Amino acid sequence: MTALEGWENFYVIVGSSAGALIGLQFVVMTLIADSPMDRADSGVGEAFGSPNVVLFGVVLFLSAAVSAPWRGIAIIAVLWGLVGLGGIVYAVVVARRMRLQNTYQPVFEDWLFYVLLPLTAYAMFAVSAFFAYWYARLALFVVAAAVLLLLFIGIHNAWDAVMYYVFVQRRERRETGR
Repeated sequence: MTALEGWENFYVIVGSSAGALIGLQFVVMTLIADSPMDRADSGVGEAFGSPNVVLFGVVLFLSAAVSAPWRGIAIIAVLWGLVGLGGIVYAVVVARRMRLQNTYQPVFEDWLFYVLLPLTAYAMFAVSAFFAYWYARLALFVVAAAVLLLLFIGIHNAWDAVMYYVFVQRRERRETGR
């Protein structure tokens, strides 16, 4: 019996959810695409749209990777470490993009859900990768928590973006006649 045995249902549910949410994200972006946009608005998409697809993509990737029939935890731990380190770098990129765009002034909630919480989840992957060999069961639970954290962050961010568009952008465009 491997350390990964028993986790199949969890990752099937989580991975399927992430895949469906990626599709939904593209549907929403397609519906919004016909709206008039300024050239400056592209920075907002890079800062606030792309990270959601990355979050859901990471969840989908890790769900698929963990569901593979590995003989042990070593290879998957290396993947966790790579995802964790890559995610930490990406969180820094997202923070930079948020600072550089000038269409929308981020508030604390934006910094929390686009930078701090994802950074925490990615750090959890990296730390779990380091300790997986000695504490496999604990590492699996920490990774599961990080995967769920990324999934719920993505759900929050997608919902927040839609609500911003529906209630703020549309109202502003109606008021200005654009």
